[in-house]
Amino acid sequence: MNLILYVVVVAAGIAVAFQQVLNANLRADLGSPYWAGFVSYAVGSLAMVAVLLMTGSSMPSAAAINRTSWWSWSGGLFGAMFILAVIFAVPRVGAATTLALIVVGQMVGSLAFDHFGILGLPQQSVSLPRLAGAALLVAGVFLIQRS
Repeated sequence: MNLILYVVVVAAGIAVAFQQVLNANLRADLGSPYWAGFVSYAVGSLAMVAVLLMTGSSMPSAAAINRTSWWSWSGGLFGAMFILAVIFAVPRVGAATTLALIVVGQMVGSLAFDHFGILGLPQQSVSLPRLAGAALLVAGVFLIQRS
């Protein structure tokens, strides 16, 4: 089961790379990073509406919405920041360097989130192997950028 999950997650990573290249091309075509970001979110929203309709998923209850923390609603804001940063970066430094830097940022952030148990995550202390893995990712960015 984990192997299938790993393959799905790797495919999601490839999809992110593909999305970023498409968004950078859309920016060039439209002449605006902001419209490219908007279109990306609008198409993604329509895709999620289609998934909701196909799965017959019902609206969350008022009680479920009321017990949701205020910060849980801010994910789209961070997604928009991500999309805009990548739309600006891909044409300037390339897809590989941009995505390598994203992975480094994700690793550093996730190590901190795990270590401190941020936002209710189970606490998992930073260890030497985890730090070594993050350091190798940073080294990978330099190797990708210098190629």
